[in-house]
Amino acid sequence: MNYWLVKSEPDAFSWAQQVANKVEPWTGVRNYLARNHLRAMAVGDRAFFYHSNVGKQIVGIVEVARAAYADPTAEDGDWSCVDMRALKPLKNPVTLAAIKADPALADLALIRQSRLSVCPVSAAHWAHICALGGVAP
Repeated sequence: MNYWLVKSEPDAFSWAQQVANKVEPWTGVRNYLARNHLRAMAVGDRAFFYHSNVGKQIVGIVEVARAAYADPTAEDGDWSCVDMRALKPLKNPVTLAAIKADPALADLALIRQSRLSVCPVSAAHWAHICALGGVAP
């Protein structure tokens, strides 16, 4: 299993909407590296659900329910999406400020490539963030 972090602006698509919809296509990614990360995802991979812009915090965990396929929202270009299933919220949301202040997370892609909407997370970072969030890895 691989681990990821996916970002969404909560005023566009929030954790509450993900939970209500249960399974939702992760569409609209228009960055080639982020698209390639989507294509690398496999069914069963886990991802942190991160509220960007408003909140700036990891709020939940989702699971890849369907591997990459053509993004139906793309008007042109070679874009992909995956379907994500809501698994559980973090008991304690993990803020960007807390992540930046934690030396154990200094090389997390969220910090190194802050504008990337889909990025990989190492198993060690996954376990550490889960512990901060009050959930089992």
